[in-house]
Amino acid sequence: MPAAPYLHTARRLLSLAVLLLAACGDSGLPASARLAPRASINPAAQCTAVQGANTSLHILRHEGLNLIDDYGRVVLLHGVNAVWKIAPYFPPNKADGFSAADADFLQAHGFNAVRLGVLFAGVMPKPGMIDQSYLDGVDRVLQLLAARQIYVLLDFHQDAYNERFSGEGFPPWAVYDDGLPFFSTNSFFANYFTPAVARTFDNLYADKNGLWNYYADAWAAVARRWHQQPYLLGYDLINEPSAGSQTASCASPAGCPQFDPTLQAFEDRSRLAIRAIDTAHLAWFEPQLLSQFPTGKGNFTAVNDPQTGYSWHNYACTGAFLNAAGFPSGPDCPIGEDLVFGNAETQAMTMQAASLLTEFGATDDVVDVARMVQLADKHLVGWLYWALKTWNDPTTTGSGGAQSLFAKDGDLSTVKLDKIRALDRSYPQATAGLPVALSFDPTTAAFNYRFNPAAGCGITEIHVPLALHYPHGYRVTVTGAKAISAANAGLLLLENLPGFSEVSVQVNPL
Repeated sequence: MPAAPYLHTARRLLSLAVLLLAACGDSGLPASARLAPRASINPAAQCTAVQGANTSLHILRHEGLNLIDDYGRVVLLHGVNAVWKIAPYFPPNKADGFSAADADFLQAHGFNAVRLGVLFAGVMPKPGMIDQSYLDGVDRVLQLLAARQIYVLLDFHQDAYNERFSGEGFPPWAVYDDGLPFFSTNSFFANYFTPAVARTFDNLYADKNGLWNYYADAWAAVARRWHQQPYLLGYDLINEPSAGSQTASCASPAGCPQFDPTLQAFEDRSRLAIRAIDTAHLAWFEPQLLSQFPTGKGNFTAVNDPQTGYSWHNYACTGAFLNAAGFPSGPDCPIGEDLVFGNAETQAMTMQAASLLTEFGATDDVVDVARMVQLADKHLVGWLYWALKTWNDPTTTGSGGAQSLFAKDGDLSTVKLDKIRALDRSYPQATAGLPVALSFDPTTAAFNYRFNPAAGCGITEIHVPLALHYPHGYRVTVTGAKAISAANAGLLLLENLPGFSEVSVQVNPL
């Protein structure tokens, strides 16, 4: 993209950074450092709750902010986004699309989750008509992932609404711009602030011509197709919804308290349509677009649904967000990114929902990528990097393929080693207890983890990336549990020992 729209966006983001630094006050401490302790669960009760459950679908539920598997273990997700934004809105079975080799790559590098794009435009190309052939195209990818025990989050993705606005997501028949002319800024983010796009979102939230029911019916078709699908993580109800004409006012520490009830009601209509078919899988709410920056936040209230999730994004670093225009990472990055983590944690707790960072990255700034996943470890939250491949993305902020894990979409040997070394890290995929503290140093490969053990949960599973970080093997030091896997196994297995209130494990390279 040309530099001009990036400069326009940079000014907007730098103004947000000024607000951010002011909000921190003289102490300079991020808001998350002043939060109440993380919501906890009772490890003793955590495992008995699933005794006798049908485990064939591998459904994740949540306790507090944590995701819990069929055995009562706390599951941590590390994964990627895979969203094909151009027609036919699902990736082809080719090397530069998504094939079995891509699924194998993800499994080999410890990724256990994918946020898979499912576009409203593909599901319902005409009012009320469900395109089953489109669902078939999505299903091919989903089955490749599920066969490798990778959880799949189905994402109704949109950026700037529709191709008319240089975006994607909604079908042409659902565009109601009241005839306003549209002139592209050559930046999808800046396009949100144009009158035509703002009016189109306003009409969406006004439920013009019954749009809410059409959207909900599309979700119902998706739930009907996959509610019995193993390793389904659930339904991400809408990606980065704009607040329409109220978007500019959302760039404040209070977020959009007047708009958010309308947004939540819109998303809840789809949740209810899903619940008529599927009461088991998580329904993930997303906040308005500017909540991914440090001066915005979500204002959703609790939902009367035990399977609610909060899906949030973090693009709070001006340097990384605009690296294609040559902006370096600045002092706002570590402060702002941690603020977004804190805001999300507070919102998820208010909603009584699971928490998952479903987007970050879109950059070759490996320093920023590494800092983000370290912050996720600190907050004990799972993440999904944006994105697996470039896929001719019309709405990315990173130019020249910066968002991708690969230099060339069709050649997995062109993986960006510095980036994959930051993302493929030792981490507990499933914990027989309650996580307490987690850290991994990608430079030294030192892994440290502590958790409160729970009896009856089974085995703790820790992914250990041998090729990237432990080429000569590793040494395990553990108290409160014993290692039962073979030496230097790629999946370290721990069995809790009786009489310990805490398990501590360290992994270091030989």
